[in-house]
Amino acid sequence: MTRGRELLLIVSLLVGTILVPINSTMIAVGLSAISAYFHENLAAISWVVTIYLIVMAVTQPIAGKLGDLYGNRRIYMWGLALLFLSSIACAFSFNLPWLIAFRSVQAIGGALVAPNASAIIRHAVSKERMAKVFGLFGMGMGLGAAIGPLLGSTLISLWGWKSIFWVNVPFLVFAIVTTWLVLPRHDEQKEASLDWPGSVYLAVSFTLLILLTHPQTIVRYIIIGVLFVFFAILFVYRELRASHPLIQFSLFKNSTFTSANLSILLSNCVMYTTLLAMPWILESDFRLSTGKVGLVMFVFSISMSVAGWIGGQLAARWGNRKMITLSFFVSVIASVLYWSLHLSMSIPYLLFALFVGGLAGGLGNSAMQTASLQSVSKELSGTASGIFSTFRYFGSMISSTLVSLFVGQTSLFVVLLVVSAAGILVARGVKPEWDIEQATRLGVKKGS
Repeated sequence: MTRGRELLLIVSLLVGTILVPINSTMIAVGLSAISAYFHENLAAISWVVTIYLIVMAVTQPIAGKLGDLYGNRRIYMWGLALLFLSSIACAFSFNLPWLIAFRSVQAIGGALVAPNASAIIRHAVSKERMAKVFGLFGMGMGLGAAIGPLLGSTLISLWGWKSIFWVNVPFLVFAIVTTWLVLPRHDEQKEASLDWPGSVYLAVSFTLLILLTHPQTIVRYIIIGVLFVFFAILFVYRELRASHPLIQFSLFKNSTFTSANLSILLSNCVMYTTLLAMPWILESDFRLSTGKVGLVMFVFSISMSVAGWIGGQLAARWGNRKMITLSFFVSVIASVLYWSLHLSMSIPYLLFALFVGGLAGGLGNSAMQTASLQSVSKELSGTASGIFSTFRYFGSMISSTLVSLFVGQTSLFVVLLVVSAAGILVARGVKPEWDIEQATRLGVKKGS
């Protein structure tokens, strides 16, 4: 592939994947408008957001495996097609259940896109440029999450809530056409097939686990907990005996693969806790208006996005382990700054703390993803990407639980400090790049 075609492919993949976080955050500012349109309360409308997150978390490991079996290009294109069709269907929704249903389809499309885009990069981009490319994608994903609310509020004020779905269409047309023209058609279906019983057990287990992170009555917690343990045991039992398992548990014997996935879980936990808790603090303690809160939090998002690009550049020079360790070290500093906010109630100090927190959230992302992918053979890139994305979502779910338990308390930032310090220890499991290549040659490729 020539450098020009590679650049066009990267742009195409970036356009396709950036729509996933945009559609995750853009909808939040439209809930009130959707509620008024359908005459439904906000509790019911919130399922438009919740169902997207649940389906994304449940589907991504399955989507990655599908890419390994049937071709990453083919599954990625299916994801773009589902995003395209579901976005139009959401705009034409005539009631809330219809909108929720097509938001589920939109989430399936996003889940098919994300891990397979990463796998495509693994195949199409050289090892030397991979960290830099993932750094660019990290910046794009961060910008997508950051501009989502701003873009959504602008579109809704001009053309109503349906415009937040229509805006996807031209970008998806570009992504579909360019991917079709640029990406080589070398996908071949393998003899193995998807482990459907394992997929069902995994989907049910993840759904129950996600429900455990939401407020429930004691009785419901017990019932959901028992069902979760039951289906989790069924899944593990099935995977250990399946000829072609959905998730090869042997991958976790590789310390780099395990550490990279645990790192993104811890990093995302800290990042999303900041995103969820800080607006409440800014409104209650700093007495900022909603508009000013958005501008202040934009500092965090922009810092994180730029740090994602810088982290990719540095990871290519310094190595993945050093960048992951550095990101958690900065996260420790940010947690101390957050904890000290009550001692210095000044806006400049607040902006500096959020700037440092953004750096912590972005610096290590590229290194974590690169380490995870490089620790397995190319044939398992989709599976590895799906597992990585799932660990990322688990971090987000843990953060929502932490915020619900500790919001308004300085102890929340003590928890973040502990999580960040744990990240430094976890990063030690990431081996130098030459060890990763050796481990891949010696057995990870065979799934042993």
